[in-house]
Amino acid sequence: MTENKGDIRYVGVKETFIYGIANAGQCFGYNIIAGSYLSLFFVKVFGIPSEIVGTMMLILGLWDTINDPLMGSIIDRTRTRYGKLRPYLFIVPIPLGIATIMLFAGPEILGDKAELTAKVIYMFMTYFLWELFYTLGDVPFWGMSAAISPSPCDRTRVVSSARFVSGLVGGISTTILTVLMDLSNNGTIPLSLSQVFLLMAVISGTFGMALFSLAGFCTKERVVQTIKEPSILDGFKALVKNKPLLLIVIGNVLAAISGIGGFFQAYYYSEVVQMNSLTIVISLPGTILGFVTYLLIPKIKKRFDNRQIIFLNGFVRLVMGTLVFLVGMKCFTNLWVVVPLLMVQNLLFSFFNTINMVIPTEMIGDTIDYMEWKTGERNEGVSFSVLTFVGKLTGSISGALGGWLLPIIGLTFAQDTGVAIKAYEQTDFYIWAMFTLAPAVLGLLPLIPYIWYDLTGEKLKMVREEMTERRAKLSAEVSGGAENE
Repeated sequence: MTENKGDIRYVGVKETFIYGIANAGQCFGYNIIAGSYLSLFFVKVFGIPSEIVGTMMLILGLWDTINDPLMGSIIDRTRTRYGKLRPYLFIVPIPLGIATIMLFAGPEILGDKAELTAKVIYMFMTYFLWELFYTLGDVPFWGMSAAISPSPCDRTRVVSSARFVSGLVGGISTTILTVLMDLSNNGTIPLSLSQVFLLMAVISGTFGMALFSLAGFCTKERVVQTIKEPSILDGFKALVKNKPLLLIVIGNVLAAISGIGGFFQAYYYSEVVQMNSLTIVISLPGTILGFVTYLLIPKIKKRFDNRQIIFLNGFVRLVMGTLVFLVGMKCFTNLWVVVPLLMVQNLLFSFFNTINMVIPTEMIGDTIDYMEWKTGERNEGVSFSVLTFVGKLTGSISGALGGWLLPIIGLTFAQDTGVAIKAYEQTDFYIWAMFTLAPAVLGLLPLIPYIWYDLTGEKLKMVREEMTERRAKLSAEVSGGAENE
């Protein structure tokens, strides 16, 4: 992306960095919960059958299709002296932190001999509360990426900062977790697996949420909102009328199916090679490249638009994922082969993962501008509720599919001890295939809706230029109105 000659920078370096730190705090806990480690916790540590865990994730994932846009509509109706987004960022970190701790406290609260029914009820209740408060925090947080500045360049910087810093700090949680899990399994530390997960939840719910709260205290909403408060029904109508946003939604929902690879990743390291912390070694080169990639994003966007980058990502994943599966299909337990193989794959995937951390958020910001250009109203709440909902739906669908597939491919756990039971000789091979090949092939599905996505090039440039003029007029009207009162 190139800055226009008259493009003004509204957001300073300090505020941009703090926005990133806030996202890191949120992601510190989210990376444990949204990944397959939550499933591993419920199934192996809490002793709940994987089919029940998968069903719970699907039910609450489907509930999010209503809940998240509803919460987004309520946020869009908010009008305070601090803005419509910041008030939620002041308040939500506290209940979200408590919900995060309670989510992993079940084994310690209920004890080893609790009935399965009590465990399932506890799981449903705590996961529901966590999802509710997470939505109330995540929607306004990402809404700020569009409201923090009318400048597209500013938005790219704050989103890149959020993704970069969250990758640097937020990702530490899963690194610490996998190391502690191995140390616990080996008897090196006097903590059980349930205590390890609870310890990480406490750190996430206190330290992580303290950082997340900075988004409310240290950022500003600079895009002038319409004085009229849209009704909740208007919010849903705007979502339906926003064709570019709907195409993004469909693409991301289809991408949820390919997320099954992430689900089986944890089971591959935990139950096939039995070394959870191996993921640290494998991901290290990709992590370093990911940080460098953030610096390359402006140059990449000069050569490719967002739509082209998404297509390129899908085809590269198909080729690389298939090659990794084929090379490792006969030796997927041989670490001398698997480690360098997965390191190369992770290195390449990290490049595109980093770009894709910025692109979808930026594209949703473009669709908000598009609807404001088309209807005269901004809907950050509803629009970014889609980002939250799709993110959680991805985890829910992949978690549900994975939970149902585990017993089918022959992997179950003894409810009293958490020891893995493998019914078939090929169980480990099935896990390898679901980890590598399945996401590569299924990753082509989300490309289909983008065939019709046209908010790029000259059309996007025209929308941005016209909205810059309109906002200047609206700002003058609002200022004038305030002076006349």
